[in-house]
Amino acid sequence: MLKMMTFFQGLPGQQMVPGVLDFPRSSQKLPSTSEGESETSMSEASSEDLVPPLEAKAAPESDKDQLTKQKKKRSKGLANMFSVFTKGRKKGQPSSAQPEGEPESRLESSRPLPTVEELKEALERGRLEAAGPLLALERELQAAAARGGESAEELVRRQSKVEALYALLRDQVLGLLRRPLDVAPERLRQALAVLAEQEREDRRAAAAAAAAGPGAAGPGAAALVSARPRRWLQLWRRGVAQAAEERLCARPAAGAEGRSEAERVFLHMGRTMKEDLEAVVERLKPLFPADVDVVAAYAESYHEHFAAQLAAMAQFELCERDTYMLLVWVQNLYPNDIINSPKLAGELQRVQLGSLLPPRQIRLLEATFLSNEVASVRELMARALQLESQRWAQDVAPQRLDGHCHSELAIDIIQIISQGQAKAESITLDLGMQIKHVLLLELAAFLRSYQRAFDDFLERGRQLRNYRGNVIANINNCLSLRTSMEHKWQNPQDLPGHLLDPLSELKSHGFDTLLQRLFGDLKPLFKKFTQTRWAAPEQTLEEILSTVADRLPEFSELLDCFREELVEVVHLHLVKEYITRLSKRSLVLKTVEQQQQLAGHILANDDAIQRFCAQNGSSATWLHHALPKLAEIIRLQDPSAIKIEVATYATWYPDFSKGHLSAILAIKGNLSSSEVRSIRSILDVSVGVHQACKPLFSLIKVG
Repeated sequence: MLKMMTFFQGLPGQQMVPGVLDFPRSSQKLPSTSEGESETSMSEASSEDLVPPLEAKAAPESDKDQLTKQKKKRSKGLANMFSVFTKGRKKGQPSSAQPEGEPESRLESSRPLPTVEELKEALERGRLEAAGPLLALERELQAAAARGGESAEELVRRQSKVEALYALLRDQVLGLLRRPLDVAPERLRQALAVLAEQEREDRRAAAAAAAAGPGAAGPGAAALVSARPRRWLQLWRRGVAQAAEERLCARPAAGAEGRSEAERVFLHMGRTMKEDLEAVVERLKPLFPADVDVVAAYAESYHEHFAAQLAAMAQFELCERDTYMLLVWVQNLYPNDIINSPKLAGELQRVQLGSLLPPRQIRLLEATFLSNEVASVRELMARALQLESQRWAQDVAPQRLDGHCHSELAIDIIQIISQGQAKAESITLDLGMQIKHVLLLELAAFLRSYQRAFDDFLERGRQLRNYRGNVIANINNCLSLRTSMEHKWQNPQDLPGHLLDPLSELKSHGFDTLLQRLFGDLKPLFKKFTQTRWAAPEQTLEEILSTVADRLPEFSELLDCFREELVEVVHLHLVKEYITRLSKRSLVLKTVEQQQQLAGHILANDDAIQRFCAQNGSSATWLHHALPKLAEIIRLQDPSAIKIEVATYATWYPDFSKGHLSAILAIKGNLSSSEVRSIRSILDVSVGVHQACKPLFSLIKVG
C-alpha cells in the first residue's frame, strides 16, 4: 500500500516549524454595530455619560468642583476598579470568568464604574480585564432602560458607546484567537475566558427574554437595539474556517519533481492539515475549554475545505493519473494517514469527519480507474510481446542466466500485472480483489496472443541461427508465468484450465520443435526391430538409447523442471515407438518357446528404457506397466489368464482398444479365432480405471 509519509519525505523544505497555525491576519475587520458612530461618540463622551442615573442626580449640578473631584477619583481608581473584578480569583484563573447563572450583584461594586475613555484606553492597550466592567456597564444600561426616566436619545447614545467598546474588545479577543500559537498561554486563557463569558451572557440574555415574554420590557427598552446574542463563538469558528482555507490554499513548495500540479496541491493540503491538527491537539487543546472543542472546530474546517477542493476537481474529466491520485487520497491516505494517524486518531474518530467524497462519486471514480488500469495493462502487455517478437525476427540471441536461456518477457508481464493490482490495492483492498480477477482474464488473453505469436515464430524462424535458443527461452518463460497465475489465485487448484491452456500449448509446441530432429534420427533405428524380425532387440535398443544420450546435452539450457518434462516426452516416445513396432503384425510366433523368448526380450528392453530415462530425470512412472504387461500377454497361454491380464491392462491404459489388442494377439500364432474373439470381448466389459492416465495407445495407429 502506498503511504502518505513517502509523499511527505519527498518534499524538501516542508519541515514542521513552530507556529504552523500562524495564519496571516486578515485585513478585513470583523463587523460591529454602529462602529464608526461609536468611535465618534466615545471621543466626545465624558465620564458622566456612563454614571448610573441615581448617582448623577445625587450631585447638585452647580457643584462643578465636586464633580471634578469625582472624575479624578474615578480616573485614579481604574486599576482599583479592575482589581475589584479580579478579587478572590486564583492565580491563573481568567479574570473575566464568572460561573453561569451567578447573580448580577456579584458584578457590582461600591466603587464607581470606569469611564468610557478609561475603558477605551485599557482595551486599546490590550487589557482584557476591562471585559468585566464593560459587562457591568451593559447590564446597568439595560437596567436603566427597564426603570425608565431617561430619554430615548440618551439611551441610544450610551448604548452606542457600549457597543463601540465591545467592538474593541471583540477585535482584541478574536485577534488573539486568530493566531493562537503566537499568544502566551496565560494571555490565551484570558481571551478564552472572555469568549466563554460572552457566550454565557448570550444564553442568559436569551433566557431572560424568553421568560419575560413579549411586551414585558421596561418603558425605555424600545429605544435600545438588541445587541444579544453577539455570537462571538460563531465569529471565532468563522475565523478558524478562514484560517484553514488560507493555510490549505497556500502555494505548495517547489521541488517535488515528477509530480503533477494536482499531486503537489493535494500533498501540500494533506501534509498541512496533518501537521496543523497535531499542533492543535498538542498545544491548543490543553488551553481551550472543553465545551469549545477546539479540535473539532479546526478538524471540521480543514475537512470541509479539503472535501470542497476534491469535489471541485472531481467535476472535471480527469486523466488516468489524477483519477488514481484522487482515489488514493479519498480512500487511503486521508482516512489512514491523517484521520487515523497515531497522534490524531483518538481525537478525530470522535469528531467523525466522514469521507471526502460521497459514496456514489467514489464508485464512479473506481469504475473509471478500473477501466483505465485494465486498458493500460492490456496495452503494456501487447507492447512487451511486440518487442519480444521483434527480437526473435531479428535473430537476437537470448540472455543466459545461471546456464539457462532467459527472456525478460515473463518478468515484464508479471510486473505489469503486479503493478496494476498493487495500484488498486493502494486505494482499497476490496478494489484490489476486484481488479485481480479482471487482470487474470487479461493475462489469459495475452497468453493466447503469446502462443499464436510463438507458433508463427516456430514456423517461420527455422533458418535463424538463434532459433533453438529462443525456443528454449520461451519455454522457460512458462514457469514464471504459471507460478504467477497460481500465486495470484486464491486456491491454485481452482484455477480454470483455460487460463493455463495457452502455456501448456506453447510448451508442448516448443518441445515438439526441439525434439523433431532427435525423433527423426530415431525412426530408422526403431524400424530395425521389424526389419530384423526382432533378431537382436538388445543391440537395436542400445543404439537407440545411445543416440538419445548424445542429443540430451542440447537441452541443458532448459530449466531443470522443463528438462525433466522433456525427458518424459522422450520416455513416452520410446515406449510408444516400441509398442508401434510390436503392433505391425509382421511377427507371428507359433510356439510357446518363441513367445516366451520374445516376452523376455521385451522385459529386458523395458528395464533398459526405464533405467535410462529415470537416470536422466524422467518421473513418468505411469509408463512402467506398458511393456511388461504386454510381455505377459504374449507369454501366457491360457485364454482365461490372458483375459485377466488384458482386463488389468485396460485399467492402466483406458485407451487400449480392441484394435491394439488384436495386433498384439496376432503375434501369438497358436490362438484360434474363437479364442481371439473371446479375449477381445473382455474389453466390452467396463472394469474402471486404475488411475488418471495420459494418452498412450491413442497415439499409436494400427493397420
